[in-house]
Amino acid sequence: MEKPIPVDEAVVWDTSLTIVSKTDLFGTIEYINDVFAEVSGYTEPELVGQPHNIIRHPDMPKVIFKTMWDHIKKGYKFHGIIKNLAKSGKHYWVITDFDYIVDDNAKIQKYIARRKAISDDVVKKIEALYKKLSDIEAVSGIEASEKYLVGYLEDINLSYVDMITKLMLDDAKSKDFETATSDVEKENVKKGFFSKFFGHN
Repeated sequence: MEKPIPVDEAVVWDTSLTIVSKTDLFGTIEYINDVFAEVSGYTEPELVGQPHNIIRHPDMPKVIFKTMWDHIKKGYKFHGIIKNLAKSGKHYWVITDFDYIVDDNAKIQKYIARRKAISDDVVKKIEALYKKLSDIEAVSGIEASEKYLVGYLEDINLSYVDMITKLMLDDAKSKDFETATSDVEKENVKKGFFSKFFGHN
């Protein structure tokens, strides 16, 4: 399937809804919900059996997906901000939350991803970093962009996931994370925020 040519226009969709997909361990799509089809512009038959990167936008730095896979292969909690490419060539920005289907030995069998829209303010704050990473990749490759990302995160003293969490909490005007004094309290703030945001029970 040919990749669409990007146009500088956002998909208009009901941003209160949640996009859901399930993939195997290699990122091959096994299930999508109706929202995924509607927002991406692809039909269910066009998506099921395809690699998830069918919706990858060329503006996205590859290092962000490397960071994502480094986390989810180990079953770690991961939230990432992603710019996706619809079949029309339009884009849509989302934050992704992962769940894992595991076997009796706690070995990961499948990934469940939920995606929700993010505000324009969050997009503006992350876009500049992503552009820089993409520019570095274009000249010097993913190894160089990863070094830059590591240096950037060290400079702000946050992991990638914590940086994304802070952007979301700041956008929601939540002060709970800043006032939390212990790592346990901070983890509880993050869990509570994202559970509510993604509509988990």
